[in-house]
Amino acid sequence: MENLVEELRKVVSFKNSTEIGDIVLIAIDTPRSLLYARVKDFERDDSRRDEWWHISLQLLTVPPQEVKWTLRLAQFTGQETFTMGGDQRFIQAVDLNGIQPDVPDDAPGDKDKQAKPKLQLLK
Repeated sequence: MENLVEELRKVVSFKNSTEIGDIVLIAIDTPRSLLYARVKDFERDDSRRDEWWHISLQLLTVPPQEVKWTLRLAQFTGQETFTMGGDQRFIQAVDLNGIQPDVPDDAPGDKDKQAKPKLQLLK
């Protein structure tokens, strides 16, 4: 899992904090998978002595699913990996403002005024 996280950090811009509404990237070791989720809510778990939080997530899967995980701050901010049901996991908010698309040097720029194709659903 540590190697996977190291590789993800090379290609994904992550945030140091997590807020309601953030998109998080979740990595699961077994089966090896990556998925995105939106943070719906989080609240402190006062029943525990240490700092634990109930994190409500909307998994961006088909179909969408809602889950609630109880994690420590270091776990849901990407500072450390953790296990759930014996499987290693990693979760951290993605910095969508820091994403810069790879554009080839010879790609048309603003000077090219051709109409851009529109995406539409076919019936």
